[in-house]
Amino acid sequence: MDRIPMTQGGYDTLKKELERLKKVERPQNIKAIEEARAHGDLSENAEFEAAKERQSFLEGRIRELGYKLANADIIDPSRLPKDRAAFGSRVLLENVDTGETVEYQLVGPEESNIEEGRISVESPLGRAIIGKKPSDELVLNAPGGKRCYELVEIL
Repeated sequence: MDRIPMTQGGYDTLKKELERLKKVERPQNIKAIEEARAHGDLSENAEFEAAKERQSFLEGRIRELGYKLANADIIDPSRLPKDRAAFGSRVLLENVDTGETVEYQLVGPEESNIEEGRISVESPLGRAIIGKKPSDELVLNAPGGKRCYELVEIL
């Protein structure tokens, strides 16, 4: 079994989603199936088909979340060394060309949210950052061309 690295915050978010799916979404969908079934002929019942498709989606997501939570490897970023960027690290990058600085936390794919400054370690930028030390330069081949960053600090 592969362990899935994530922060405590990411674990808690997935757990809340799983609870919501099991306690709110699934019961609502079961009720929708029952109501659609009461309308008669199931072969021409679009509401019934939509509710069954929703049920399939919900059950798949519940299984997926259950697997990820069962195999979660919770990493505490405060216990990581500050000499190299690793999973969970917060880093300050400077764009070498523009001088613009950005701060990111390296997280797992389930936790990534660029608006909140969390990027996946599996993303091209995340892979380029992993293992780097402060003052290291990293080059990223982005769709818009090459981008050069300097790792200013591991926060």
